[in-house]
Amino acid sequence: MEELASLGATVTELRFALDTFYFLISGVLVMWMAAGFAMLEAGLVRSKNTTEILTKNVCLYSIACVMYLVLGYNIMYVDNVEGGWLPSFGAIIGSQATDADHALESDFFFQVVFVATAMSIVSGAVAERMKLWAFLAFSIVLTGVIYPIEGYWTWGGGFLSEAGFVDFAGSGIVHMAGAAAAIAGVLLLGARKGKYSANGQVNPIPGSNLPMATLGMFILWMGWFGFNGGSQLLVSDAENASAVAKIFVNTNSAAAFGAISALIVCKMVWGKADLTMILNGALAGLVAITADPLSPSLTMAGVIGLVAGGLVVFSIVSFDRIKIDDPVGAISVHGVAGFYGLMLVPLSNPDATFIGQIYGAAVIFAWVFSASFCVWYVLKKTVGIRVTEEEEYKGMDASDCGIDAYPEFVSVKSAR
Repeated sequence: MEELASLGATVTELRFALDTFYFLISGVLVMWMAAGFAMLEAGLVRSKNTTEILTKNVCLYSIACVMYLVLGYNIMYVDNVEGGWLPSFGAIIGSQATDADHALESDFFFQVVFVATAMSIVSGAVAERMKLWAFLAFSIVLTGVIYPIEGYWTWGGGFLSEAGFVDFAGSGIVHMAGAAAAIAGVLLLGARKGKYSANGQVNPIPGSNLPMATLGMFILWMGWFGFNGGSQLLVSDAENASAVAKIFVNTNSAAAFGAISALIVCKMVWGKADLTMILNGALAGLVAITADPLSPSLTMAGVIGLVAGGLVVFSIVSFDRIKIDDPVGAISVHGVAGFYGLMLVPLSNPDATFIGQIYGAAVIFAWVFSASFCVWYVLKKTVGIRVTEEEEYKGMDASDCGIDAYPEFVSVKSAR
């Protein structure tokens, strides 16, 4: 009997170690998405704004890690009331439960990289005309307060989870929330100079480095396996291991079908293969499947990505028509595709209802948009959120960073 008890304890410890390791490695993959966002955004903006974009991505990730450690995590998870509206403020992380499946610190690490992802979405949408320090100030509030509160309502056991809202890995909680914060900033910020003519014509502003943008998309695609796969939380038994495998395949299929869909739509509408749309098509597929990458069949996961890839193309064009200037298409990719993914969950998951999904999406969007709009508005009226016309013309690298991303190119161009 003692040997059996010892063997059982050893198995339990091994499972604890394996699940903790899997959680940590999944977090590392999601952290790697920070590099993906940085490369994608840097490639889709003009060369004169590249250093500033990279600076924002490094700093927002760092701010997210600090704010979530000192404030955000305890708002979202520690000592909260089940089904409540208002979070409590417990210890920074709390204490390890005796029956935990993994180390508490691994849970914190996995959650903190999700916060940074939500903030990265905002970065691309407000690119090329927002003041760096205003953006970083907003990062403090979003990552420390706004995101953790709606995170508590859902993943932390708050009233949205009690209402039956289902969002497996964050199509709404992370992606649509980031888009809601972004659109609030864009509305107050306005469009880039020259983007729209007085007669309503949309003037494309090409990015500076499509190879870099493509690399960024592939990094995000890779990181998404940790984003969705890690959200299963466990991998140490046959059932959970099989679930993780299916999540990986569904995630990959949705991205691939999304890219192909965007390619076909672009060819049919414009007769060309627009690389930027194809990149966003793959990302839209990833965002859409994130709401529930486990329940759909392999075929349905492909269909979800297929529709998302086409939807995001029309969404980007539609936002341009109403003069919502989003340099990288972040609002369409993360907001529109995120909402679309949430609405499809009841088709394959019996625990979800359309009413519950609409209710959850509406609450998340309303909270994040209104709270973000207030913060952006205060910043606009105090320190200002938009650079001057001269600074925008010369580029954010010169005004905010003092370092050119491509000094040889700039020097040669100036000499001519």
